[in-house]
Amino acid sequence: MIEIPESTVISRQAETILIDKQIVDVVQASSPHRFTWYSGDPILYRNLLVGHRVEALAGHGSFIDILLDGNVRISISDGVNMKFYPAIEKYPVKHQLLILFEDKSFLAFTVSMYGAIYVYNGAIDNFYYQNSLQRLSPLDETFNKTYFEHIFTSVKKDMSIKALLATEQRIPGLGNGVLQDILFNAGIHPKRKISTISDLQKEDLFHSLKVTLRSMINNGGRNTEKDFYGNFGGYKCLLSRNTYKNPCPNCGGTIVKEAYLGGTIYYCRECQSEK
Repeated sequence: MIEIPESTVISRQAETILIDKQIVDVVQASSPHRFTWYSGDPILYRNLLVGHRVEALAGHGSFIDILLDGNVRISISDGVNMKFYPAIEKYPVKHQLLILFEDKSFLAFTVSMYGAIYVYNGAIDNFYYQNSLQRLSPLDETFNKTYFEHIFTSVKKDMSIKALLATEQRIPGLGNGVLQDILFNAGIHPKRKISTISDLQKEDLFHSLKVTLRSMINNGGRNTEKDFYGNFGGYKCLLSRNTYKNPCPNCGGTIVKEAYLGGTIYYCRECQSEK
C-alpha cells in the first residue's frame, strides 16, 4: 500500500528513469477490477496520453503523480502498484492499465484490493488528492511541534491515538502500516486515549514520527511493500504481518495482533501500555 515512505521512494526512483520518455501507446486493462476507480472513461486515456513526454514525478501523501507536458497528469492512489519494465520484458498477464514508451519500456499498473488510476488534464476534483497536497507532510520542516500539538487539540480528548493519526486524513499518507513502528518506538499503545498522553510523551511521539519515517525512506521503503522495480524495500518493519509471531524486539515478550478501527494493529503489552 502507498503510504508516505512509498510515495516518496517510488516517485524518486521513477524520476531517474522516466524523465523525457514519450508515451506511444496505452493498453487497456487485461484483467478488469471492480474496485479500480478511474477519472472518466479509461478507454479515452489513450487519446489523453499518447504523444506526451514525462516532465516530472511527485509523491505526496498516499498519491504519486506523473507530470507530462501539456499539463497532462497521471495520478495513482494507495492500493495501486506501479512497476517499471525494461523493453526486454513481456507484458504482465494481469494489469489495470499499461503505458508503453517509445523505447519499448513500459509501466504496468495493478490494483490489489482497491485503488485509483486518474488520467486528466489540469487538476482533479478529489478530496483525498487535494487534501494530500494542501496539508503539511511530516517530512516538511514546517511540520513542527506546534503543528503536531494542533492536531491533538483539534479533536475530542477521548479519541485513541490510532484514530487521531491514521484516520480522517489529518496526516495524509500516514496509515495503519507505518503507524505500527511509530507507536512502538514511542512506547504508546494504539488504543491509548490522547487525553492520557503527557507532554513529554507527545515529544517522544513527535520525534518517533519524524525519525521512523525518515528511516523508512532512507532504506528504500518498507520490506512489506514493493518499489518501482518490484523489489521489497530495505527497511525492516518491527511490527507487521511478517513479524508479529516473533518476540518483541525490545523486551522479548509476546506481540499482540488485533483488529481495530478497520485494520490490524500490533503491539507489545509490556512496552506499549494502554493506560
